[in-house]
Amino acid sequence: MDEITEVLRREFDAEEGSFLLRLRGDLEWDRAAFTRLERAMRAACEKSQSDQKLDRWIAEGFYEVATWVPSWTSHPNFPRPAPDAYFEDCIERIGDLANWFFRGWHDYSEGHVWTDL
Repeated sequence: MDEITEVLRREFDAEEGSFLLRLRGDLEWDRAAFTRLERAMRAACEKSQSDQKLDRWIAEGFYEVATWVPSWTSHPNFPRPAPDAYFEDCIERIGDLANWFFRGWHDYSEGHVWTDL
């Protein structure tokens, strides 16, 4: 199993130390865990953009992250990470990655560089 798949499985299964577990259980936006998840999602998009079929578990994971994270963190009392621009960029990024994963292409022009957040 390659490293990208391992990371996504651990993250999507909300295993110990994962971004999703920290977000749900500890109400904490773990920046390092988010970066690990985001990089793996981005790599999966690059790797699968020409695939005609997607594994259900990975599709479900992308869907859950793209829908659940914005919903869970939208509560006004949720302790969002500072600055606000970082948080907003992260929410936008997971939506962009889900779109890219499901469509096989992203909304940005050719040569777009995906910077780390």
